[in-house]
Amino acid sequence: MKRTITTLAVVAMTSLVLTSCGRDNDGGGGDAQSKAVSDGPATGTIEVWAMGTEGEKLQAFSADFEKANPDAKVKVTAIPWDGAHNKIANAIASGKTPDVSLIGTTWMGEFAEAGGLMPTPEGLVDKADFFPGAWGSTEVGGTSYGVPWYVETRALYYRKDMAKKAGWSKAPQTWEELHQFATDMKEKGGAEYGLNLQPGQTGSWQSMLPFAWSNGAEVTNQDGTEYTLDTPEMAEALDYYSSYFDEGLSSTRTLDPGELESGFADGTYASFISGPWHTGLVEEAGVTQDQYAIAPLPGKDAMPGTSFVGGGDLAVFKDADNTDAAWKYVRWLSEPETQQGFYDVVGDLPAVQAAWDTGKLSTDPQLQVFGTQLENTLAPPAVPTWEQVAAMIDSLVEQVSKGVTSPEEATKEMQSKAKSIGTGL
Repeated sequence: MKRTITTLAVVAMTSLVLTSCGRDNDGGGGDAQSKAVSDGPATGTIEVWAMGTEGEKLQAFSADFEKANPDAKVKVTAIPWDGAHNKIANAIASGKTPDVSLIGTTWMGEFAEAGGLMPTPEGLVDKADFFPGAWGSTEVGGTSYGVPWYVETRALYYRKDMAKKAGWSKAPQTWEELHQFATDMKEKGGAEYGLNLQPGQTGSWQSMLPFAWSNGAEVTNQDGTEYTLDTPEMAEALDYYSSYFDEGLSSTRTLDPGELESGFADGTYASFISGPWHTGLVEEAGVTQDQYAIAPLPGKDAMPGTSFVGGGDLAVFKDADNTDAAWKYVRWLSEPETQQGFYDVVGDLPAVQAAWDTGKLSTDPQLQVFGTQLENTLAPPAVPTWEQVAAMIDSLVEQVSKGVTSPEEATKEMQSKAKSIGTGL
């Protein structure tokens, strides 16, 4: 899981410098993409691209699909994440694509708008089977262009022993409680920083936007044609986020690799927000399981907090040679039993909710927290220009966290710059 999520971070950084392709006049679909998947087993060769650990493990894992579909052959090509965006973009431009590919969730808007992806056939899967935030990552302009494969989200890690010392017997439930929790962790629990938040380095939008989403803010309008960043809800969330830096509850310095984990172990950082891969990292740093706990993100008031959802989607290309078998393979990878099996092999959290009902996913208390949080998540908008806008938001979050500009000024500048960039739809 650690390797999987790390590669997603590389995806985001790599794609920041890349521009999106133009859209075909027909939206990249035509009648070929509207055909339903046929009955019967899959046949023929299915060319698949996958990245990271998924690319390394998927070929062997697909043996069960080939056994159930003896006239089909899955051929997986492992692609490095740091070259994947360019490789997929070039394949779409040249019309020389595989049949299926793993697509980072923040790329869906770009590649769908470029006309490279097929819309998901009606009736292939039931979108209600998936976590809503994960399914939303496949939708561009109201149309789904793939199926969620695996997911990740963020929750609150905290030192349970330090919380007890600070007078807390349970996790905070609201923004007000979270702020008091961080204050008490510093003043009574012995921490140098009560809650570590990202002060503006690459990807800090993933930490800040959940507060905005929990406050009712939206990043774009409903059809995704305009950014909507300059709103009272966004400014209020950014003001709340920045208060942790203003009051010394969070460090304004970008931490070195491994520093958060070692600081969590020695009590420098009493709490932080991160994904499921951090359970192993903090335990490797010396934090015992009875010393820390994980809780869903607090909401502004009594409502549950909304977290970020990322991960990977499966898409079939418009220029695929074997679209029918490709969609059958995607459907197989989306079945609960298959997703459970892939979790056992790779550690990817299933996007299908039913896959959490049995096995370790149903009994591990830490994993169950992330399963609960996945019920209240949102993905960034699936628009072609999102990576460019996200980098701009990171820069302005840093300016606010360091007191260079105010939240109100920052949201106005976010909107102005985002408007100049446009959504690409």
